[in-house]
Amino acid sequence: MIYQHKLYCIGLLEEFSRQGLIELFYADESHFSQDAPVPYGWQFKDEAVFMPSSRGKRLNCFAGISRNNNSFFSVTEAGIDSSFIASQLDHLSRQITKPTVVVLDNASVHTAATVTQRIPGWQKRELFLFYLPRYSPHLNIAETLWRILKYHWLRPDDYFSFEKLRYSLCQALANLGHELCINFSDFSLT
Repeated sequence: MIYQHKLYCIGLLEEFSRQGLIELFYADESHFSQDAPVPYGWQFKDEAVFMPSSRGKRLNCFAGISRNNNSFFSVTEAGIDSSFIASQLDHLSRQITKPTVVVLDNASVHTAATVTQRIPGWQKRELFLFYLPRYSPHLNIAETLWRILKYHWLRPDDYFSFEKLRYSLCQALANLGHELCINFSDFSLT
């Protein structure tokens, strides 16, 4: 019942966004390290394959994306906690030019008091949060951003050094909506 209601609400938000009445972002966080994601691979018989990796430092990223590839992002080596999320949303609330909705999952960093206590102030600036139903990452298009970024836009040689990884990650995110675009399908209740 709650899932169906939230799905209906997302449909309304998507329609308002299509009509240009609001800006609609789907946001989430992810991390990147020199431990490169390798979904599959192949090699010739008797050929050695080597993918260098290095455990240790990692980059954490919080980003929001719309179906038309508008985006915001922040990359840090520090951990992402509720204070970081609140700070990023506060920064976004000061930049928006029309009513804006940010769709988030129910991760504790999104629902902590540090975030929820600031909601009234953000709403005065016309920034609103909408929480997805539990266990529904398939509704958050930011998950698509992370998958495409990790498996398509970042190349294996981007993982050779931490500095190269940081540069390539920031470059890809900065080019989102310009040279790099995701072709999202329209939202449908069916």
